[in-house]
Amino acid sequence: MAGGGAAPPPKQEEMHPHAVKDQLPSVSYCITSPPPWPEAVILGFQHYLVMLGTSVIIPSALVPQMGGGNDEKARVIQTLLFVAGINTLFQSFFGTRLPAVMGGSYTVVAPTISIILAGRYSNETDPHEKFLRTMRGTQGAFIIASTIQIILGFSGLWRNVVRLLSPLSAVPLISLAGFGLYELGFPGVAKCVEIGLPEIILLLIFSQYLPHLIHVAKPVFDRFAVIFTIAIVWLYAYILTVSGAYNNAPLKTQVHCRVDRSGLIGGAPWIRVPYPFQWGAPTFDAGECFAMMMASFVALVESTGTFVAVSRYASATMIPPSILGRGIGWQGIGTLLGAFFGTANGTAVSVENAGLLALTHVGSRRVVQISAGFMIFFSILGKFGAIFASIPLPIFAALYCIFFAYIGACGLSFLQFCNLNSFRTKFIVGFSFFMGLSVPQYFNEYTSVAGHGPVHTGARWFNDMINVPFSSKPFVAGIVGYFLDNTMHRRDSAVRRDRGYHWWDKFRSFKTDTRSEEFYSLPFNLNKFFPSV
Repeated sequence: MAGGGAAPPPKQEEMHPHAVKDQLPSVSYCITSPPPWPEAVILGFQHYLVMLGTSVIIPSALVPQMGGGNDEKARVIQTLLFVAGINTLFQSFFGTRLPAVMGGSYTVVAPTISIILAGRYSNETDPHEKFLRTMRGTQGAFIIASTIQIILGFSGLWRNVVRLLSPLSAVPLISLAGFGLYELGFPGVAKCVEIGLPEIILLLIFSQYLPHLIHVAKPVFDRFAVIFTIAIVWLYAYILTVSGAYNNAPLKTQVHCRVDRSGLIGGAPWIRVPYPFQWGAPTFDAGECFAMMMASFVALVESTGTFVAVSRYASATMIPPSILGRGIGWQGIGTLLGAFFGTANGTAVSVENAGLLALTHVGSRRVVQISAGFMIFFSILGKFGAIFASIPLPIFAALYCIFFAYIGACGLSFLQFCNLNSFRTKFIVGFSFFMGLSVPQYFNEYTSVAGHGPVHTGARWFNDMINVPFSSKPFVAGIVGYFLDNTMHRRDSAVRRDRGYHWWDKFRSFKTDTRSEEFYSLPFNLNKFFPSV
């Protein structure tokens, strides 16, 4: 006898899986639909705040090794921000046209350190002179390295590579572009846990819980959660600093926790416009140029995955291969600009800003263009920009815990196009993820113990050419997944559907989907002169 409280049978539609979507739903503002101007300006400033982390972390690690002090560090950060603003504008107007912030690249840090440690600089006793000489050495390497991105992008070669990318092979590449940066997340928070942990908790509350507890006419807490939480935790860190909480703390703790230890505000000039070759004429070394070209190629592969994630979170259709090639070409021009100005770093799509698109549900191109304006403005007004750049780094690490997770999840979301009941699918996804984590772990562990990578010959540049790519998680995972997906049982008729290749068929060419024109066509009627294929 059935009880009176028996559950009703499930409705028919509840038994079906969720429908596959070409464009991500629930995005408030897509590429071509900007928010109202006041909201767009605040959101643009939020993007500027988020990209400050990488812009400060990389020069803070490199400049002291180059012999530079706080003055040089402040000038390099200014230059990096200035170039990032210009590159973001170029990318949004003439490149992929996606709301992608173009910032610094962690991938090229290892070969840059190799240049810094080169023997020809070791006998330089004057620190400032050593800084100038090493900076010119990095400039020369980046000038040559930019050519690989420019050639592959604008020649159409990279377009032909990307045409063979399926949803299945995109999963490990995009996922580890986010998840692979885990060492920049909680380990950075733990360097000053009393500041980093409150930032994570507050960001979760503001972005995920408050919007459902406090119903307002417009989304406020989730959309501006970064500004709210940074302001609260930064003020808290300031109170801890001035109250003397860190007066007797170890030096490392003071550097990470205090708001007055970055040395940026004192080192930054009031007004300064960065200009090309401000450190002198670049110098060139053939071996270092080869090593940097390999690092540039790795950055190109990583940015390819992040571009696809940005297109998803901007509620655009899958980015056509020709547009992706165009974006990579402009990324190369961005690396070349950085080399001319002397940033000691390359150019790549900012993964954290791509994650911010997901948090705010705003994928508007205009918002990112406004953020580029903030980058240029505050890089010229040095003191004001340095105030924001002095935010304690554990706060940025807390933001990364959420933003990098969003990009990793975006990669996993492409599994909706694939047959997850296929053993082929399971093997390719599992093996590429595992190797993408395991191989770089071996290279990084070996380096931390031995002080050099597993490939250790007399030629430092050759060592970097092998060690750098195999230390990149998205690169290893992406290459393994791409190779297996394009070689295993390709002639089997069921495999095409299992790998989801048929879902992206209509995006293989610019003209086969009418929405491409809306999202990716060039402004000012430039498509007449530079047609997309």
